[in-house]
Amino acid sequence: MKQTAEFQLHRDAFGKLVMTTADGAVYVGVVPVRAFPITAPDQGIALVSIDGHEMAWFPSMQAVPDDVSPLVREELASREFMPGILRILKVSSFATPCTWTVDTDRGETSFTLKGEDDIRRLAAASLLITDSHGIQFLIHDVSAMDRASRKILDRFL
Repeated sequence: MKQTAEFQLHRDAFGKLVMTTADGAVYVGVVPVRAFPITAPDQGIALVSIDGHEMAWFPSMQAVPDDVSPLVREELASREFMPGILRILKVSSFATPCTWTVDTDRGETSFTLKGEDDIRRLAAASLLITDSHGIQFLIHDVSAMDRASRKILDRFL
C-alpha cells in the first residue's frame, strides 16, 4: 500500500495512466478499480498495475489525494458505463426474449432481455439487468419506481 507522497500519477501520450514511485519505478497502464462498484462505489479504491498487482489502496474516494483524484475519477467514468433505470415504459411481451423500453438517467433506450436469469437481485431493493449485448442496467431502488414499472418487474421476478 502506497501513500500519496510515495508516487505520482499522470497520463502518457497514449492516454494511459502512469505511476512513478518514489524509488523511480515506472508503471504504465495503471488502472483504478472499485472494491464494491455497485453497493459502495466510493468505498475501497485501488490502483492496480497492468499485471493485476495492487499499487495503492484508498479506503474511500475522499482519501484519494487531491492531485490524483481527478485522474482517478476520469478513468473510472470512462471505464464504467452502467445506466440507472428510472422507469420501465413498456415491454414487448412478458415472455423472453423481449424488448424493454426504459427511461434511464442517460435518456430513453430500448434493449433485449434474453431471459429472466438476466435480472439479478443485488440487495433488498436493487436489481442488475443485463441486456443481450452484455450492457448492464442498474435499478437502485425498486420501491422508488412508479407503480407501472414495479408491476412489470413483478412479472419477471
